[in-house]
Amino acid sequence: MTSTGQDDGAGPAEGERRAADALAASGIAHTITRHGRVGSLAEAAAARGVDPSGIVKTLVVRRGDDDYLFVLVPGDRTISWPKLRTLLGVSRMSMPDAATAREVTGYERGTITPFGSLRAWPVVADARVPGRPASIGGGGHGVGATVAGDDLVRVLDATVADVTEPMPEDAG
Repeated sequence: MTSTGQDDGAGPAEGERRAADALAASGIAHTITRHGRVGSLAEAAAARGVDPSGIVKTLVVRRGDDDYLFVLVPGDRTISWPKLRTLLGVSRMSMPDAATAREVTGYERGTITPFGSLRAWPVVADARVPGRPASIGGGGHGVGATVAGDDLVRVLDATVADVTEPMPEDAG
């Protein structure tokens, strides 16, 4: 593992520590980058040294009562709900509110990662994640972990499928 960025002396937050420990335990090569808060996808990508599609958002999706999953979505794309529902064979899904997402993962929105989550929810990775570097959340604001997309889907035992669509033009 390599770490870049400034250490403010306060040390990593609990979530960041949990994510880093889980990444280390996974055995996959990764680089942790601490860059502080950013205001856009482009800023995050520049800070982490990847193109915007290489930022991989970890989104929490609710299938039912106490039934969640993680969906790994390239930064320049959004979930296609019809594709995801078809893949999972369900008629309804939703995104939990921020408090619920934190309760079921241990992470605040913007920091969520499958690594070190309070529970090991199933993972669906968009088909564009493997085959390239992927920079995922690192458990704290302004922290990312860059890994090989192939390693990411392998260690998370992710289901890989086309579950996204381009981000709408006005959402950029």
